[in-house]
Amino acid sequence: MNRARLACWIALVGAVAALNYAAYGDNQSGGNEIYSYGSFANGAIFYLVILGLTLLIAIDRWELLALRPVPAIGAAVRFALTAIVLVLVWETVVTQLPIEDPGKEQGLTPTHWESAHAGAFAANVVLFVVLAPFVEELLFRGLGQSLLRPLGALPAIAVVGLAFGAWHGLLVALLVLIPFGWALAAIRERTSSVYPGMIVHALFNAFAIAVSLLG
Repeated sequence: MNRARLACWIALVGAVAALNYAAYGDNQSGGNEIYSYGSFANGAIFYLVILGLTLLIAIDRWELLALRPVPAIGAAVRFALTAIVLVLVWETVVTQLPIEDPGKEQGLTPTHWESAHAGAFAANVVLFVVLAPFVEELLFRGLGQSLLRPLGALPAIAVVGLAFGAWHGLLVALLVLIPFGWALAAIRERTSSVYPGMIVHALFNAFAIAVSLLG
């Protein structure tokens, strides 16, 4: 049964990755999409569909989603903070390379503040900081990592990180997204729960938006 679930998971992630790479470059708007209610509506519909498909694949096996209490909160916090620092340091290194800034490739982080579109901005912040991390962590570090775990901890972490990077349909940003995916998968492996990863993922997205505005 888990083989069928894994095949469905691979098909879902592969289909979204293929669609995103097929549309590569078409949706780069220089950050203006975060000021659009249309972007929020499209994003919300997308993530709700993905959430529904994730739940459908996991049906009757809800433990695959790893929605478990964290057994040792203090240790989880320390491990998560270490992961965040390492990812941010690595991202800083990548931004110093003579390549396009990975943070700008997706075209979602704003380059300036537009007070006239504060409502749409707030809606999209909820999308990127709450809904996206929740759904993506359930899909990757919950369902995907559980289905891949019989292969071993390290192979599961490696595949989930690679799949997470490819899911976004970007090129340069893979240098950051894949290590970030590995870090989130390591947190999930260490804590046996998706909750810490959801928080770290949300903080990472919020930090990216804040830095783009302040910068």
